Amino acid sequence: MYGLIRNLLFRLPPEQAHAVALTSLDVAEKLGLSGLLSSPVTATPVNVMGLTFPNAVGLAAGLDKDGDHVDALGALGFGFIEIGTVTPLPQPGNPKPRMFRLPEHQAIINRMGFNNKGLDHLLNRVDRMRYRGILGINVGKNALTPVENAESDYRKGIAAVYSRADYITVNVSSPNTPGLRDLQFGDSLVRLLEAIKDEQLSQQSTQGVYVPIAVKIAPDMDDEGIRFVARVLTDTGMDGVIATNTTVSREAVANHPLASESGGLSGLPVRQPSVRVIQALSAELGSRIPIIGVGGIMDGASAVEKIEAGAKLVQIYTGFIYRGPGLIREAITAIEQLKLNS
Repeated sequence: MYGLIRNLLFRLPPEQAHAVALTSLDVAEKLGLSGLLSSPVTATPVNVMGLTFPNAVGLAAGLDKDGDHVDALGALGFGFIEIGTVTPLPQPGNPKPRMFRLPEHQAIINRMGFNNKGLDHLLNRVDRMRYRGILGINVGKNALTPVENAESDYRKGIAAVYSRADYITVNVSSPNTPGLRDLQFGDSLVRLLEAIKDEQLSQQSTQGVYVPIAVKIAPDMDDEGIRFVARVLTDTGMDGVIATNTTVSREAVANHPLASESGGLSGLPVRQPSVRVIQALSAELGSRIPIIGVGGIMDGASAVEKIEAGAKLVQIYTGFIYRGPGLIREAITAIEQLKLNS
Protein backbone atom coordinates (compact mmCIF):
# COMPACT_ATOMS: atom_id res chain seq x y z
CA MET A 1 0.00 0.00 0.00
CA TYR A 2 2.75 2.45 0.87
CA GLY A 3 4.38 1.92 -2.51
CA LEU A 4 1.26 3.32 -4.16
CA ILE A 5 1.05 6.22 -1.67
CA ARG A 6 4.72 7.03 -2.21
CA ASN A 7 4.31 7.10 -5.99
CA LEU A 8 1.54 9.67 -5.58
CA LEU A 9 3.48 11.74 -3.07
CA PHE A 10 6.59 11.71 -5.25
CA ARG A 11 4.61 13.46 -7.98
CA LEU A 12 4.57 16.50 -5.69
CA PRO A 13 7.53 18.76 -4.90
CA PRO A 14 9.36 17.25 -1.89
CA GLU A 15 8.42 19.89 0.67
CA GLN A 16 4.78 19.87 -0.39
CA ALA A 17 4.70 16.07 -0.27
CA HIS A 18 6.18 16.22 3.23
CA ALA A 19 3.35 18.48 4.43
CA VAL A 20 0.65 16.39 2.73
CA ALA A 21 2.00 13.15 4.22
CA LEU A 22 2.11 14.53 7.76
CA THR A 23 -1.39 16.03 7.49
CA SER A 24 -2.66 12.67 6.22
CA LEU A 25 -1.07 10.90 9.19
CA ASP A 26 -2.80 13.38 11.51
CA VAL A 27 -6.18 12.60 9.95
CA ALA A 28 -5.56 8.84 10.14
CA GLU A 29 -4.62 9.08 13.81
CA LYS A 30 -7.67 11.16 14.72
CA LEU A 31 -9.94 8.65 12.93
CA GLY A 32 -8.25 5.72 14.68
CA LEU A 33 -6.87 4.40 11.40
CA SER A 34 -3.14 4.44 12.20
CA GLY A 35 -3.24 0.66 12.55
CA LEU A 36 -3.93 0.39 8.83
CA LEU A 37 -0.55 2.01 8.15
CA SER A 38 1.57 -0.08 10.51
CA SER A 39 1.44 -3.50 12.12
CA PRO A 40 1.31 -3.81 15.92
CA VAL A 41 4.75 -3.73 17.51
CA THR A 42 5.68 -5.92 20.46
CA ALA A 43 7.49 -4.07 23.22
CA THR A 44 11.20 -4.94 23.35
CA PRO A 45 12.45 -2.53 26.04
CA VAL A 46 15.99 -1.17 26.05
CA ASN A 47 17.56 1.00 28.77
CA VAL A 48 19.71 3.88 27.52
CA MET A 49 20.70 7.18 29.18
CA GLY A 50 18.70 6.20 32.25
CA LEU A 51 15.50 5.90 30.19
CA THR A 52 13.50 2.82 29.24
CA PHE A 53 12.67 2.88 25.54
CA PRO A 54 9.80 0.58 24.40
CA ASN A 55 11.96 -0.47 21.45
CA ALA A 56 15.24 0.58 19.89
CA VAL A 57 13.87 2.30 16.74
CA GLY A 58 13.13 6.02 16.88
CA LEU A 59 12.26 8.85 14.54
CA ALA A 60 15.14 11.26 13.88
CA ALA A 61 14.79 15.01 14.26
CA GLY A 62 13.87 17.05 11.21
CA LEU A 63 10.70 15.31 10.10
CA ASP A 64 8.54 17.08 12.70
CA LYS A 65 10.46 20.25 13.48
CA ASP A 66 7.67 22.01 15.39
CA GLY A 67 6.05 19.15 17.28
CA ASP A 68 2.86 19.51 15.22
CA HIS A 69 2.48 15.80 14.44
CA VAL A 70 3.75 13.91 17.50
CA ASP A 71 0.49 12.07 18.20
CA ALA A 72 0.24 10.76 14.63
CA LEU A 73 3.89 9.73 14.44
CA GLY A 74 3.81 8.20 17.90
CA ALA A 75 0.95 5.91 16.84
CA LEU A 76 3.11 4.17 14.22
CA GLY A 77 5.19 2.07 16.62
CA PHE A 78 8.35 4.13 17.11
CA GLY A 79 10.21 3.49 20.35
CA PHE A 80 10.81 7.22 20.65
CA ILE A 81 10.18 10.45 18.77
CA GLU A 82 12.66 13.30 18.40
CA ILE A 83 11.27 16.67 17.35
CA GLY A 84 13.11 19.82 16.23
CA THR A 85 15.56 21.22 15.47
CA VAL A 86 14.00 24.16 17.30
CA THR A 87 15.67 27.55 17.69
CA PRO A 88 14.87 30.21 20.31
CA LEU A 89 13.18 32.48 17.75
CA PRO A 90 11.11 31.47 14.72
CA GLN A 91 12.96 31.57 11.42
CA PRO A 92 11.94 30.85 7.81
CA GLY A 93 15.01 28.84 6.85
CA ASN A 94 16.67 29.00 3.47
CA PRO A 95 14.97 30.05 0.21
CA LYS A 96 13.00 27.42 -1.70
CA PRO A 97 13.54 25.05 -3.38
CA ARG A 98 15.61 23.52 -0.58
CA MET A 99 14.82 19.80 -0.67
CA PHE A 100 15.63 17.41 -3.52
CA ARG A 101 14.96 13.69 -4.03
CA LEU A 102 17.50 11.33 -5.59
CA PRO A 103 15.35 8.17 -5.94
CA GLU A 104 18.04 6.26 -7.84
CA HIS A 105 20.17 6.51 -4.71
CA GLN A 106 17.35 6.34 -2.13
CA ALA A 107 18.60 9.71 -0.95
CA ILE A 108 17.58 13.28 -0.23
CA ILE A 109 19.52 16.54 -0.32
CA ASN A 110 18.19 19.27 1.93
CA ARG A 111 19.27 22.76 2.87
CA MET A 112 16.24 23.62 4.98
CA GLY A 113 18.23 25.84 7.36
CA PHE A 114 16.46 25.10 10.66
CA ASN A 115 13.11 26.44 9.42
CA ASN A 116 10.85 26.32 12.48
CA LYS A 117 8.21 28.25 14.41
CA GLY A 118 10.39 28.78 17.48
CA LEU A 119 10.42 27.58 21.07
CA ASP A 120 7.09 29.06 22.14
CA HIS A 121 5.17 27.25 19.41
CA LEU A 122 6.90 23.92 20.02
CA LEU A 123 6.31 24.07 23.78
CA ASN A 124 2.63 24.83 23.19
CA ARG A 125 2.34 21.80 20.92
CA VAL A 126 4.14 19.52 23.38
CA ASP A 127 1.85 20.66 26.20
CA ARG A 128 -1.19 19.69 24.11
CA MET A 129 0.02 16.31 22.79
CA ARG A 130 -1.56 13.02 23.88
CA TYR A 131 1.58 10.97 23.12
CA ARG A 132 3.08 9.46 26.27
CA GLY A 133 6.14 7.76 24.85
CA ILE A 134 9.79 8.87 25.00
CA LEU A 135 10.17 12.36 23.55
CA GLY A 136 13.49 13.89 22.54
CA ILE A 137 13.75 17.58 21.69
CA ASN A 138 16.56 18.75 19.40
CA VAL A 139 17.80 22.31 19.96
CA GLY A 140 19.96 24.58 17.80
CA LYS A 141 20.96 28.19 17.33
CA ASN A 142 19.29 30.84 15.22
CA ALA A 143 21.00 31.58 11.91
CA LEU A 144 21.43 35.25 12.82
CA THR A 145 23.12 34.45 16.12
CA PRO A 146 26.90 34.73 15.63
CA VAL A 147 28.74 31.47 16.20
CA GLU A 148 30.70 33.06 19.04
CA ASN A 149 27.36 33.67 20.81
CA ALA A 150 25.93 30.21 20.11
CA GLU A 151 26.20 29.22 23.78
CA SER A 152 23.39 31.65 24.65
CA ASP A 153 20.95 30.10 22.16
CA TYR A 154 21.71 26.56 23.32
CA ARG A 155 21.23 27.57 26.96
CA LYS A 156 17.88 29.16 26.08
CA GLY A 157 16.79 26.04 24.24
CA ILE A 158 17.80 23.66 27.01
CA ALA A 159 16.19 25.79 29.72
CA ALA A 160 12.92 26.06 27.76
CA VAL A 161 12.47 22.39 26.87
CA TYR A 162 13.99 20.87 30.01
CA SER A 163 10.67 20.19 31.76
CA ARG A 164 9.05 18.73 28.61
CA ALA A 165 11.76 16.50 27.16
CA ASP A 166 12.73 12.99 28.19
CA TYR A 167 16.10 13.75 26.60
CA ILE A 168 17.57 16.75 24.79
CA THR A 169 19.73 16.70 21.67
CA VAL A 170 22.23 19.46 20.92
CA ASN A 171 22.61 19.85 17.16
CA VAL A 172 26.08 21.10 16.21
CA SER A 173 26.29 19.24 12.91
CA SER A 174 23.77 20.57 10.41
CA PRO A 175 25.55 21.79 7.26
CA ASN A 176 22.76 24.27 6.53
CA THR A 177 23.45 26.94 9.17
CA PRO A 178 26.63 28.87 8.34
CA GLY A 179 29.44 28.20 10.81
CA LEU A 180 27.46 25.67 12.88
CA ARG A 181 29.73 22.71 12.15
CA ASP A 182 32.72 24.71 13.36
CA LEU A 183 31.33 24.14 16.87
CA GLN A 184 32.34 20.47 16.61
CA PHE A 185 36.04 21.22 16.71
CA GLY A 186 38.75 22.43 19.08
CA ASP A 187 38.16 24.87 21.89
CA SER A 188 34.76 25.81 20.44
CA LEU A 189 33.38 22.34 21.21
CA VAL A 190 34.94 22.28 24.68
CA ARG A 191 33.49 25.66 25.63
CA LEU A 192 30.08 24.88 24.21
CA LEU A 193 29.71 21.51 25.91
CA GLU A 194 30.97 22.89 29.20
CA ALA A 195 28.28 25.57 28.98
CA ILE A 196 25.66 22.98 28.07
CA LYS A 197 26.62 20.81 31.03
CA ASP A 198 26.48 23.84 33.31
CA GLU A 199 22.96 24.64 32.06
CA GLN A 200 21.86 21.02 32.49
CA LEU A 201 23.08 20.89 36.09
CA SER A 202 21.52 24.27 36.82
CA GLN A 203 18.16 23.05 35.53
CA GLN A 204 18.52 19.82 37.49
CA SER A 205 19.09 21.83 40.68
CA THR A 206 16.09 24.06 39.99
CA GLN A 207 13.65 21.44 38.72
CA GLY A 208 14.76 18.41 40.70
CA VAL A 209 15.06 16.08 37.72
CA TYR A 210 18.00 15.04 35.55
CA VAL A 211 17.27 15.16 31.81
CA PRO A 212 20.02 13.51 29.71
CA ILE A 213 21.64 15.42 26.86
CA ALA A 214 23.01 13.90 23.64
CA VAL A 215 25.18 15.62 21.03
CA LYS A 216 24.52 15.08 17.31
CA ILE A 217 27.65 14.97 15.16
CA ALA A 218 28.48 14.86 11.45
CA PRO A 219 29.72 11.88 9.41
CA ASP A 220 32.47 13.89 7.73
CA MET A 221 35.12 13.61 10.45
CA ASP A 222 38.47 11.91 10.15
CA ASP A 223 39.69 9.48 12.80
CA GLU A 224 41.56 12.20 14.71
CA GLY A 225 38.41 14.33 14.80
CA ILE A 226 36.33 11.43 16.09
CA ARG A 227 38.86 10.73 18.85
CA PHE A 228 38.80 14.39 19.86
CA VAL A 229 35.00 14.48 19.99
CA ALA A 230 34.90 11.27 22.03
CA ARG A 231 37.35 12.73 24.54
CA VAL A 232 35.41 15.99 24.90
CA LEU A 233 32.09 14.16 25.26
CA THR A 234 33.59 12.11 28.07
CA ASP A 235 35.36 15.01 29.78
CA THR A 236 32.24 17.20 29.80
CA GLY A 237 29.92 14.44 30.98
CA MET A 238 27.55 14.23 28.04
CA ASP A 239 24.94 11.47 28.30
CA GLY A 240 24.80 10.31 24.68
CA VAL A 241 25.97 10.92 21.13
CA ILE A 242 23.92 10.71 17.93
CA ALA A 243 25.92 9.56 14.92
CA THR A 244 25.34 10.89 12.39
CA ASN A 245 23.76 13.90 10.73
CA THR A 246 23.73 14.40 6.94
CA THR A 247 26.91 14.54 4.88
CA VAL A 248 28.32 17.29 2.66
CA SER A 249 30.15 14.69 0.57
CA ARG A 250 28.82 13.94 -2.90
CA GLU A 251 31.14 11.04 -3.67
CA ALA A 252 28.31 8.47 -3.64
CA VAL A 253 26.09 10.53 -5.97
CA ALA A 254 28.74 12.29 -8.03
CA ASN A 255 27.11 11.55 -11.40
CA HIS A 256 23.60 12.56 -10.40
CA PRO A 257 22.27 15.79 -11.97
CA LEU A 258 21.35 17.12 -8.51
CA ALA A 259 24.73 16.37 -6.94
CA SER A 260 25.76 20.02 -7.24
CA GLU A 261 22.88 21.19 -5.04
CA SER A 262 24.20 22.44 -1.71
CA GLY A 263 22.96 20.99 1.57
CA GLY A 264 23.12 17.79 3.54
CA LEU A 265 22.84 14.42 1.79
CA SER A 266 20.86 11.75 3.65
CA GLY A 267 19.66 8.24 2.96
CA LEU A 268 21.50 5.22 1.60
CA PRO A 269 24.73 7.11 0.68
CA VAL A 270 25.26 7.91 4.38
CA ARG A 271 24.92 4.29 5.49
CA GLN A 272 28.61 3.36 5.49
CA PRO A 273 30.01 6.75 6.59
CA SER A 274 27.69 6.60 9.60
CA VAL A 275 28.75 3.05 10.45
CA ARG A 276 32.40 4.10 10.24
CA VAL A 277 31.85 6.91 12.74
CA ILE A 278 29.85 4.66 15.08
CA GLN A 279 32.56 2.01 15.05
CA ALA A 280 35.28 4.57 15.77
CA LEU A 281 33.25 6.23 18.54
CA SER A 282 32.46 2.88 20.09
CA ALA A 283 36.15 1.96 20.15
CA GLU A 284 36.92 5.22 21.99
CA LEU A 285 33.91 5.42 24.29
CA GLY A 286 33.34 1.79 25.20
CA SER A 287 30.31 1.62 27.49
CA ARG A 288 30.82 5.10 28.99
CA ILE A 289 28.54 7.02 26.61
CA PRO A 290 25.80 5.33 24.55
CA ILE A 291 25.57 5.90 20.80
CA ILE A 292 22.36 6.42 18.83
CA GLY A 293 22.94 5.36 15.24
CA VAL A 294 21.29 7.18 12.34
CA GLY A 295 22.03 7.48 8.64
CA GLY A 296 21.06 5.28 5.71
CA ILE A 297 18.80 2.83 7.55
CA MET A 298 16.66 1.55 4.69
CA ASP A 299 15.87 -1.99 5.91
CA GLY A 300 16.28 -4.35 8.84
CA ALA A 301 19.82 -5.28 7.86
CA SER A 302 21.07 -1.70 7.93
CA ALA A 303 19.42 -1.18 11.34
CA VAL A 304 21.22 -4.26 12.68
CA GLU A 305 24.45 -2.99 11.15
CA LYS A 306 24.28 0.11 13.36
CA ILE A 307 23.76 -2.02 16.48
CA GLU A 308 26.63 -4.32 15.56
CA ALA A 309 28.84 -1.25 15.05
CA GLY A 310 28.18 -0.16 18.64
CA ALA A 311 24.88 1.77 18.71
CA LYS A 312 22.33 1.10 21.46
CA LEU A 313 19.44 2.76 19.63
CA VAL A 314 18.77 3.76 16.01
CA GLN A 315 16.78 6.50 14.31
CA ILE A 316 15.25 6.67 10.85
CA TYR A 317 14.16 9.56 8.63
CA THR A 318 14.95 9.24 4.91
CA GLY A 319 14.31 5.49 5.05
CA PHE A 320 10.89 6.26 6.51
CA ILE A 321 10.14 8.49 3.53
CA TYR A 322 11.21 5.85 1.00
CA ARG A 323 9.90 2.75 2.82
CA GLY A 324 7.03 4.03 4.93
CA PRO A 325 5.84 2.78 8.34
CA GLY A 326 6.66 -0.83 7.46
CA LEU A 327 10.33 -0.01 7.99
CA ILE A 328 9.70 0.57 11.71
CA ARG A 329 8.52 -2.96 12.38
CA GLU A 330 11.14 -4.47 10.05
CA ALA A 331 13.94 -2.69 11.92
CA ILE A 332 12.56 -3.58 15.35
CA THR A 333 12.17 -7.25 14.37
CA ALA A 334 15.69 -7.44 12.90
CA ILE A 335 17.29 -5.89 16.01
CA GLU A 336 15.34 -8.19 18.32
CA GLN A 337 16.41 -11.21 16.27
CA LEU A 338 20.03 -10.08 16.57
CA LYS A 339 19.66 -9.97 20.37
CA LEU A 340 18.11 -13.45 20.43
CA ASN A 341 20.97 -14.84 18.35
CA SER A 342 23.70 -13.15 20.42
